[in-house]
Amino acid sequence: MHSFNIRVYYSDTDCGGIVYHARYLDFAEHARTELLREVAQKQDLDGSQSSMIDLGKMAFVVKSITVDYQKPGRLDDLLEVCTEIESEKRFSITFIQTVKRGDEVLCVLKVRVASINSETLRPTPLPSWFSPAVHAL
Repeated sequence: MHSFNIRVYYSDTDCGGIVYHARYLDFAEHARTELLREVAQKQDLDGSQSSMIDLGKMAFVVKSITVDYQKPGRLDDLLEVCTEIESEKRFSITFIQTVKRGDEVLCVLKVRVASINSETLRPTPLPSWFSPAVHAL
């Protein structure tokens, strides 16, 4: 499981200090980006998505997302986004991302991302090293 901490800023909230529902998508995206950065570092890349794209002409695009909101986040909260692999296929991977404040679950996202060729924008198989690298985090 990969863990990423993020602070709730004023720009993330409404006038009552409650996190906008769409910001959870951003929090989850930031966590997946940092997961990919760590995977790239472990593959002796420079630690960026750009290097992964350049190396294999591969990029990830979101295919689908479902979000289950359970409790509100608030201004100044320190949140943790926990990312786990739910399932893997040849061209896609499904993550479960849980946004928590301490032990409280605020929302759970199920995010399916597809692997595409960055030049043709067509589906491309996940590299053989990718899944083991994610599981090793």
